[in-house]
Amino acid sequence: MSKNYSQADLLAIADQTLIKNYRQAPFVLARGQGAELWDVAGKRYIDMTAGIAVCGLGHNHPTFTARLAEQLTKLIHTSNLFYNDQQILAAKAIVDHSFATRVFFCNSGAEANEAALKLARRHYVNIGQPERTTIISTNGSFHGRSFATVAITGQKKYREGFGPLVEPVEFVNYGDLDAMAKALAPKKACCVIVEPIQAEGGIVVAPPGYLAGLRKLCDETDTMLIFDEVQTGMGRTGTWFGHQHDNVFPDVMTLAKGLGGGVPIGAIAVNDKAAESLAFKAGGAVLHANTFGGNPLACAAANAVFDIIDDEKLLDQVTSQGAYLGQQLDALAKEFPGHVTEARGRGLLRGLAVSGLPGDVTAKCRDRGLLLSVAGDKVVRFAPPYIVSRALIDEAVAILRGVLAEGVGKA
Repeated sequence: MSKNYSQADLLAIADQTLIKNYRQAPFVLARGQGAELWDVAGKRYIDMTAGIAVCGLGHNHPTFTARLAEQLTKLIHTSNLFYNDQQILAAKAIVDHSFATRVFFCNSGAEANEAALKLARRHYVNIGQPERTTIISTNGSFHGRSFATVAITGQKKYREGFGPLVEPVEFVNYGDLDAMAKALAPKKACCVIVEPIQAEGGIVVAPPGYLAGLRKLCDETDTMLIFDEVQTGMGRTGTWFGHQHDNVFPDVMTLAKGLGGGVPIGAIAVNDKAAESLAFKAGGAVLHANTFGGNPLACAAANAVFDIIDDEKLLDQVTSQGAYLGQQLDALAKEFPGHVTEARGRGLLRGLAVSGLPGDVTAKCRDRGLLLSVAGDKVVRFAPPYIVSRALIDEAVAILRGVLAEGVGKA
């Protein structure tokens, strides 16, 4: 592997060896610094994706990389047959920053959501109500690509061709409390799972009072409330977790993406009531487990993320830079009426809805050195690192403005 491969060489190898389930851009990224990336050929890109809302600290953050390098010299993996110091401290960090009292670690957002669903089902078995099996989700949602999480994702394009899926699952419209009340009334549901912001669904922010209304309905029907914070958690919206804007707390919260700053890790954070659902019972089977979950390297990354966000006051940065980015996107919406239909979002999770194909916009921006992604069918998504500067925001918006001015993405 010591050979220096050109970008063309690497692309040819990728074409021959990778399953073609993605539509990757035709270049190979090699290094990053802050909110900028460079490909093998040396071309620079402004990173407004952060690995799909993962790299909140940006690339090559000196403290983060030093902490990981230090952990590599100590311990990488032990399995959950044994405690490790980083896992315990990462659990404490989540508990200290949230409503939760206990934590379970895994490797991804889909795994976290799977664990949350198992927990909800098991809770009602434990209390003698095994008939409560229905999972209530929302139209437009996205919760992962495993069998169970595809089944509860409220977008048909992700579910088609993989049936039969996990059931029973019921979908209601996001933001519609009346529909949710009707779905919960029979008391057949084990849980409601929602995102504080539907990120993959198009950066749809929960309407005022919606999360509080869900909490009330779940309390009245004794239904487990799960907030999927995989994309909104760990400071992405300007608070540690998206639901904290509304001062509403779930029974279970799922985390991944930003939790590890780029190192794969997932978690469920739960209150005492929910924790009992998967608690080990003497003489019985272990109800849920994970070989790699909570390994020392991933948890060292999570601990570093918590410390750096606190020490560098990055939540304030997300709030201020997010407001600035939002203002710039609002200005584009006014500048291109009919072409740009709406600016959306909170903190550094933002979207610009266009009348045509957002993929055309992101492709043209990419050619000009700006990396964006698509959310839903109409939205260009911004999810930059928390350390992004206003100068880079201005440069990114200028590139996007030039693309829109050419009519790209207009129906």
